[in-house]
Amino acid sequence: MGMRTRGFALLAGLAAVMALTAAEASAQGKGCQPRALPFDGKGAVWRHVPLSRLKKDTRYEVGVQEGRQVLAAQAEGSASLYGTLFQPARSPGVWLRWSWRTDALVPRADNADPGVEDAPLRVLVAFDGDASKLPFSERAQRKVAQAMTGRPPPYAALMYIWGSREAPETVIPSAHTSQVKMLVVQSGAEGLGQWHEVRRNLREDYRRVFGAAPGQIVAVAVMTDTDNTGEVASGQYAGFSLDCAVK
Repeated sequence: MGMRTRGFALLAGLAAVMALTAAEASAQGKGCQPRALPFDGKGAVWRHVPLSRLKKDTRYEVGVQEGRQVLAAQAEGSASLYGTLFQPARSPGVWLRWSWRTDALVPRADNADPGVEDAPLRVLVAFDGDASKLPFSERAQRKVAQAMTGRPPPYAALMYIWGSREAPETVIPSAHTSQVKMLVVQSGAEGLGQWHEVRRNLREDYRRVFGAAPGQIVAVAVMTDTDNTGEVASGQYAGFSLDCAVK
């Protein structure tokens, strides 16, 4: 799949996340409100989200390991999302927590090279914003994505990844759209085969990556993908929550 088509597919996938049915939630009060995001549908509704009919889907399966719910992903030359939508949208002044694990890197993958841009683990956070202020080229891409799904994509997406060779905390702009940026959380072979808990300050990360204040958080998704390299990769995700403070 060409780089341009991949860009449309990514935006369309993010737009499809926006069409998910959200779990019922009361309106937010003042201040931060913590929220667990379990995979069992209690407090969050997670669903598989294909990127394109032209792409093979990554397989996602929810199970229980050592007493906790785990989402297992298996990619074989494939790419698709697994996400949850927030209604109402959430304040960006929160921390996102999760745990993830992978046994191996994606051979030949390099997220700085759009031709081999794959990763065993990705966590995406989608934000609202004023799309009318985006450049014409971005607005045109958004129209294509909306035509493919019936819903506009979110204004911006911050993508946390386990990279192959980039240093942790490296920011990698997407080759497909300026409104998606990757932030390397972990990289290389160190820690493979082990669970790692991740805690990120969404407001601070968004400001550093996009250079502006974030809008409301509208969705969270994961993606394990090997559609560019054609390789096989697996990943596991658990323990998602939005927290008001890191303890």
